[in-house]
Parts: sequence; structure tokens; C-alpha cells
Amino acid sequence: MEKYFIQYKPFLLFLGKFFLTYLVLTIIYRLYIANTCDDCIDGITKNVSILTEKFSSLIGFNLSVISDNNQYKIIVENKVVARIVEGCNAMSVIILFISFVIAFSGKWKQTIIYVFLGSVLIYFLNVLRIILLSILIFHYPNQENILHGVVFPLLIYGVVFILWVIWVNNFSRYAK
Repeated sequence: MEKYFIQYKPFLLFLGKFFLTYLVLTIIYRLYIANTCDDCIDGITKNVSILTEKFSSLIGFNLSVISDNNQYKIIVENKVVARIVEGCNAMSVIILFISFVIAFSGKWKQTIIYVFLGSVLIYFLNVLRIILLSILIFHYPNQENILHGVVFPLLIYGVVFILWVIWVNNFSRYAK
């Protein structure tokens, strides 16, 4: 048994660091959500909604975002095209990204900088995702399921995968 532990030690350390980081960050995030009042929208989702409205006008597509109970509704030409709820704020994707980078950690300073910059990139790509999704759903409402369920998750997880590859190949302790 000890022979297998020694042989698979790098893999087991990766799994341990990944799951421990994922668990700790998820618990912290869930405690944050739990401390948000029942009739309120958490601050991260609220910020995503505000940025969605502001950035949409920068790219020439004006949409309105209004608060409605525990969600924000995205309105285009007096029509509700989408809604932003807590699950739309990309925090689960960011937690997954951070967990992987820490599991393959390199020098602490590089790790912290990469985690910060990668998280900011994912956050803003998520805002762009919501804008583009709203535009496309407005023009192609029959394609909402494939756009929301397949195309945009593929794009955001694709970016996360590319960030992981860059990390492992250039900055982790396994980089050559």
C-alpha cells in the first residue's frame, strides 16, 4: 500500500489540494449567500447585473436591468429576455478555477496574481456572456435552451480550460 502511495503521491496531493480548496471556498461562498437577507439579492449578483447594464451600452446594445424579488430581469425593447439570479454570477466557475490553480500551485506570488487576474477575467467574461446571451435570445428566442445550456457554458469553460493549460505549462511547479 505504501508503494502505491509513494507512486501516486503527486496525484493524491493534487486531489487533496483541489478538493480542500474547493470545499473551503464553497463553504465561504455559501455562508456569504446565507447571510444575505431572504428577500435580497447578494452583492455579487447585484454587481454583475449593474455591470451588464453599463457595459451593454458601451457595445451599442441598450438593455435595462430591473430588480424583481430575488432576481434581476433583463429587458430589451419592453420585453423580458432573461433574468439574472445568484447562479449567474460566475462564482462557481471562479471557485473551480481557483481550486485547480492552487492544486497545481507554483510560487505563491505568481499563484496569487494568476488567481486574481484569472478570476477578474472570468468575472468580466461572464458579464459579456450575459449581454451576448440577452442579445441573441432577443433575436432568436427559440434558441434559448441551446444558447444558455450549451453554447455559452462551452465558451466560458473553454476559457477556463485555456487558463488552466497556460497555468500548468508556464507557472505551476510542473512547468518546464
